[in-house]
Amino acid sequence: MSDHSISRWTGVFGLATVAFWLVQFPLYMVGPAPSVYDGGAYADHLRSIHTIAFTRILLDQGVYVSMMAFAAGFRHLIRQASPDCEWLGTLLFGAAAVWLAVTLVADGLAGGAVLDAISARPDPSVTRSLILGTLLIYNGSTAFVMTALFLGAAGFATLAARVLPAWTGWLALIGALLCLAGAPTMFAGAVDTSRSYNVGGFVPALIANFPPAAWFAVVSILLLRRRAA
Repeated sequence: MSDHSISRWTGVFGLATVAFWLVQFPLYMVGPAPSVYDGGAYADHLRSIHTIAFTRILLDQGVYVSMMAFAAGFRHLIRQASPDCEWLGTLLFGAAAVWLAVTLVADGLAGGAVLDAISARPDPSVTRSLILGTLLIYNGSTAFVMTALFLGAAGFATLAARVLPAWTGWLALIGALLCLAGAPTMFAGAVDTSRSYNVGGFVPALIANFPPAAWFAVVSILLLRRRAA
């Protein structure tokens, strides 16, 4: 494949990543979820939305596949633009792989909680334990650090290799700093979705989703519009 073809496919997979995310995001808004500390009520909640919960997990797999293909293509473009920056491309790809791997763990825990909730004899303690295990990954400190590493590597690589306009590199670096600002949320006390800066709060959710999604969308469109040399 030519570099131009790889650029276009990278853009396609980047937009696919954003599309899968946009489709699943409203599904997380379905139904007022009870406190995660109330295992019985949360099991009832999962049982009532089990089809939606499984759909969210399935759509997540589309995000992961598309994002890995994007990361592989972007790494190649960085290397072609500047061989000296290949290590940044490799760091970007590695960060993407770890980011997706830990999120796969969260999906497995969430899926296990749903399977227990729809069983003949659901165990509230199982539901509570599994859901609590996902919180530092979904919009939480673990994912924030890896997302920051991914965006940071992408930003520095863009500025150094000039694979894209410099402002996209700065956009990535700003997103990385925002993610790092959200990483200490695990020290903010018990899970409380009504608070802003907290595990499960709306500020971490915004930081975790919108800056990376904006960067993916912008970069993907630019890659699709690149002309062949």
